[in-house]
Amino acid sequence: MHAVKRIEIISDSIELPKILNSLKQSEIDRYTVFRNLESSGVSGSDEMIEMAYIIAFCAPEQLKDAIEKIRPILNRFGGSCYISDAMEVRSLNCTALL
Repeated sequence: MHAVKRIEIISDSIELPKILNSLKQSEIDRYTVFRNLESSGVSGSDEMIEMAYIIAFCAPEQLKDAIEKIRPILNRFGGSCYISDAMEVRSLNCTALL
């Protein structure tokens, strides 16, 4: 196991390509996107807008660059970003038992 940073972003789906591009520019290519979310309290209204949830993991030294690229997008278009510590378990030699 080794330490990684978990980045969780909730944003308007329209901004999804910009956010993913920022992650890629920071050489963070391990992420998952959940689309068509329903949320309350993110935009401060009850309006239904298409939201996306992005979860990404990176080495701690990649985090600062990624946040510097993502922050302007969230500041301009809205959204939330959460950072937390996580432990990654790699299983490169995993074999399934049948």
